[in-house]
Amino acid sequence: MKKLLCLLALPLLLVGCSAFHEREEQASSSLVDFLYPNNRDYVEQNPATPHLTLPLNVGIAFVPDSQFSKLNLTAKRKQEILSQVKREFSELNYINRIEIISDNYLRDGGGFDNLEQLSRLYNVQVMALVSYDQIARSTQNNAALLYWTIAGMYVIPGDENTTQTFVDTALFDIKSKQLLMRAPGISKIESYSTAVGLDDTFYQNSDKGFDAAVTDMVTNLKTELETFKVRVKEEQIAEVSYSSNYSGGGITWWSLSALFAFSLIRRKRRKA
Repeated sequence: MKKLLCLLALPLLLVGCSAFHEREEQASSSLVDFLYPNNRDYVEQNPATPHLTLPLNVGIAFVPDSQFSKLNLTAKRKQEILSQVKREFSELNYINRIEIISDNYLRDGGGFDNLEQLSRLYNVQVMALVSYDQIARSTQNNAALLYWTIAGMYVIPGDENTTQTFVDTALFDIKSKQLLMRAPGISKIESYSTAVGLDDTFYQNSDKGFDAAVTDMVTNLKTELETFKVRVKEEQIAEVSYSSNYSGGGITWWSLSALFAFSLIRRKRRKA
């Protein structure tokens, strides 16, 4: 009788123990830690109105990884994401040139001093900084599967996996140190797996999470960039001037000539 009770209690003990198992991994590149390694610098920063000379030269780079993690984005994946960001900027008439800058040129906690160095090196006025944060958790829950076999009871714990990802692109005016706009992207991936396939599922979910968050971020970035000129005019988030080679905004000699020629054509047609 005692042996029978022990056999019946064994699966319950195994399932109960599995409920306390948890695995967590995190990968991040913190924008705040990079720009403001000293919290006092953030508090003491004085707001200033940016002055932008159109068309803009833009630098694009990833914020350095905060720590080593197997979930960290590879150099190849970062390059792919930066290329996606670059495509959104390249379609705008107030952008002159876009430079993709390796994160090897960005120091941990380098801040705006680091950005000013890159501004001189690459001749860019604004910088688009891409950062990310991902947390992946796996918990063995009470929904473990129990199988009767010839040898007896077999327990397969069911692992509940959750991967939350945040990717953000923030555009800064380097000289004034002011944020011009930002475009976040988020995703949440949930799945179940057995203990045997946990590692594969863990990293597959990480890739899916980044793909979904980047897609969301790029969509938001497109919207923000399209409305940026409107916000400059209506919200006065920056002062704008135009270089001699810019024809995308304001009144230029080319636009005046086009208007004059158009008016002459209309006059001739009326006389005819």
